[in-house]
Amino acid sequence: MMELALKFWKLIPGKPQWYVLWLTQPKFIIGVSGVIFDEHKRILLLRHRFWKAASWGLPGGFVLSGEKLEEALCREVREETNYIVEIDALLRMVSGYRLRLEVSFVGRLIGGELCLDPKEISEARFFDFDQLPEGLLPSHRELIALALSRFP
Repeated sequence: MMELALKFWKLIPGKPQWYVLWLTQPKFIIGVSGVIFDEHKRILLLRHRFWKAASWGLPGGFVLSGEKLEEALCREVREETNYIVEIDALLRMVSGYRLRLEVSFVGRLIGGELCLDPKEISEARFFDFDQLPEGLLPSHRELIALALSRFP
């Protein structure tokens, strides 16, 4: 059976091979998040309307087809806050979730005036590390600590 599949595979050219892969392989999404610092080394946190009430978290979202990971995070921050950010480094990549891969970056604010997307975000603020708010997602608290330890 495997030999027959291999012969078939060699008969079909490039693009149809991708369609076969798409149809036969598991699907998953890629999420991005970022520890974004302002010029005072404060961290940008958001209250997302889709999360539990009173919780805070890092900016982020999902990668669109064909989009670079860093571009996805910059787009998400811009859509949610109107801030312009620059990505400095990859912070962490976590797999093992059933349907997604999470990629986190460190970046910094380089422009824009705060203008929230009210459909997604109810509040956005910069916080000093020693004054992070109650309700901050534990995984995001970890990412912030990791960013500060690697990029003091």
